[in-house]
Amino acid sequence: MNKLKLALPKGSLQESTVELFAKAGIKIRTAERSYFPSCDDEEIEIMLVRAQEIAKYVEQGVFDCGVTGYDWICETGAKVKELGELIYAKSGFRPVKWVLAVPETSKIKSIKDLRGKRIATEVVNIVKKHLAKNKVKAEVEFSWGATEAKVPELVDAIVELTETGSSLRANRLRIAEVLLESTTRLIANTRSYKNTWKRTKMENIFMLLTGALNAVGMVGLKMNVPKNKLAVVTKCLPALQNPTISSLSNPNWVAIEVILEEKVVKRILPELKRAGAEGIIEYPLNKIIY
Repeated sequence: MNKLKLALPKGSLQESTVELFAKAGIKIRTAERSYFPSCDDEEIEIMLVRAQEIAKYVEQGVFDCGVTGYDWICETGAKVKELGELIYAKSGFRPVKWVLAVPETSKIKSIKDLRGKRIATEVVNIVKKHLAKNKVKAEVEFSWGATEAKVPELVDAIVELTETGSSLRANRLRIAEVLLESTTRLIANTRSYKNTWKRTKMENIFMLLTGALNAVGMVGLKMNVPKNKLAVVTKCLPALQNPTISSLSNPNWVAIEVILEEKVVKRILPELKRAGAEGIIEYPLNKIIY
């Protein structure tokens, strides 16, 4: 049997990644201390690896493909094939940012003010590239964690990952500059991508994952409408929606089906009912493939 070796991130992204795969129709079962989860797709062999290491392992061919952040592709300089972007993070569906953060009272306003300063970060290579680009000489040291606690006693500034900025604010730090915006990517080994079976399998996985992300916050609506009230009912729907209208056995009625944002439905459901719609059904969506 053909097998696709897939690396998934262990740690902060693990839970949201497993949930996304489940919504895509790929059920992954993890054990607390195991790095080898099981999967209901016999053609996929999965290992959990730190996101920081996945890009290099994929480049080396240890894995055919993997899920990791654009930031770690940049940091490691890995030569991989990007199948596409998957915008999700541990606390929401948004990009994350690597930011230059300094104490609230610091005079540092941007990376150009770091000349002769000391910076702590986990993404040493990314920071060094930005310093070189701005022709700034500064000392960059690798941080093993608790980076926010190191300023101002140990370093002058930090470059840290943030989604909302709440942790930085809690430590009385302010963002001076955004160095990199990152999203999760599905990446492939370049040799594996040339294999027809593996490429098709990876592209299918990406299509399913994208479909699952497209469905976030969306629901479907079905309803029956008298033909003489069709115009009034469709006016209740958001302007950019194109509902599917089907004939019913009763020639005086039609069925309408439409996909909407869930937050919109609670507002328009009463309007649809008053306009003449009947038998209204709201249903959840797992995937939307455009």
